[in-house]
Amino acid sequence: MPNGLRDRLRLFQGHRSLIPDRRNLPARHVTGTLVRLGIVAAAFVAAWYAVQEFGRPYVFFDLKIYHGAVAYWANGGSLYDYLDPDVPLGFTYPPFAALVMLPMGYLPMLDAAWVNVGASLLVLTAVMAALLAPIAERCGWKHRWFAVALAVPIAAALEPMRETFGYGQVNILLFGLIMADLVALRWISRPKDTSGRSPLVQRFLSGKWAGVGIGLAAAIKLTPALFIVYLLISRQWRAAWTAIGTLVGVTAVGFLFARTESVAYWTRVIFETNRVGQADQTPNASLAGLLARLYDQFTAPSLLWITFTLVILVVGLSRATHAHGEGDELTAFTLIGLTANVVSPISWTHHLVFVIPAIIVLGDAALRRRAASRGMKRRNGFAPSGLAATRLREPIWFPTMVGFRHAAAAIGLYVLFLVSPIWPYEHQLPAVSHYADGLIGVLAENSFAIALIVLVAALPWRPGAEPVYPGEALAVPAARRPVTTATRPAQVEGIRQEPVSAHVDDHA
Repeated sequence: MPNGLRDRLRLFQGHRSLIPDRRNLPARHVTGTLVRLGIVAAAFVAAWYAVQEFGRPYVFFDLKIYHGAVAYWANGGSLYDYLDPDVPLGFTYPPFAALVMLPMGYLPMLDAAWVNVGASLLVLTAVMAALLAPIAERCGWKHRWFAVALAVPIAAALEPMRETFGYGQVNILLFGLIMADLVALRWISRPKDTSGRSPLVQRFLSGKWAGVGIGLAAAIKLTPALFIVYLLISRQWRAAWTAIGTLVGVTAVGFLFARTESVAYWTRVIFETNRVGQADQTPNASLAGLLARLYDQFTAPSLLWITFTLVILVVGLSRATHAHGEGDELTAFTLIGLTANVVSPISWTHHLVFVIPAIIVLGDAALRRRAASRGMKRRNGFAPSGLAATRLREPIWFPTMVGFRHAAAAIGLYVLFLVSPIWPYEHQLPAVSHYADGLIGVLAENSFAIALIVLVAALPWRPGAEPVYPGEALAVPAARRPVTTATRPAQVEGIRQEPVSAHVDDHA
């Protein structure tokens, strides 16, 4: 205790020195913001150089075909009889997709292409914000906009994204529709306070429209229909029936406004798989492409492909359903997207957009493991009620390595799809065998397909990370539900209690 007046003044001056000078706070804030903006700008520049280094020459190849087909159709021609004058390829999507694309037929091709690039970039930004939101909330990130702004160029540099931008593809837009349903399912499980808002806004924020995005995506491109199967198996009935109703409704719109094209597509075009290319082509990362290249022939052996496809379907749907039951809907959606890529006869590299959430899941799993390890270390071996039920193994020998394998997997997956080793070993039958460059060439050319299969079989889910149960999450074990104030165990003196959702077991 200070006794004299002089001691008290010294104590007061010492306390004042610990108080930040508020006059400098605005300047510090502006400086910090400028530094972050500079880092984001540098990330965009680095992404551009990465695309130039590892990408290929992009001339909006696919959009040129779409634009020519819908313009030909708008002028009275048959949509599915159109062939591009430079390459013998035509329109391959359902008639509803052509109706959606019809306005671009009245624009110059380059204008339509840059509109697609701008829309895709906006959707990618929204998707990254949605994917990072739960992680930012749990980790307490102060500048969430910075994380999203930095994630956009990092993601855009990867093979699926740069190919989508460069070819003028629609995969990012479809990705956004599917992720919108994930956000809606989150809103259903965690209702927002919408008092005082209009009925339309209240219904939107309620999330009850979940399934519309999947239905629209499946009507534009068939492979997202696997998400409907998943919703049915996981018993998310409302979202499943909403998706089915949307799919049927917009397909009926296609029959209404494009009857001839609809009949042609659903009776003839849908079975013409050769319209999109041969299965053995290097950028085909599906199981059919892997088998065709391994057998060094144009197509995969039918019986073998069907058998392995059924196995992959069972594994993917089963693991996604388990991830949903354990409260990790993002991993469930990611597993379904990757499974659809594997089982589809043709999955070009620009179709593989679900690699992005796979990297995020792996990175977050590493963060959660490390957070759990630090919590156990502070407890000095004490495990409160519910923590032991997560079966988290305490790191005994190498505590600094906790989460390393998840982080290494995330980094390795990112580098694989950044560098894209398939192109230096591209082969085209019958001129060049797929075995022309030996074992290294075979592994490199099939690296994407192998990575997808491994992810379907081994991508870990994060129990309790993103439950989408309406009301009480009865399907999630009590020890794995996020701890609230009402359910938090009593404080033990000298021990800090942490949310159980941070203490997770990985399911690799």
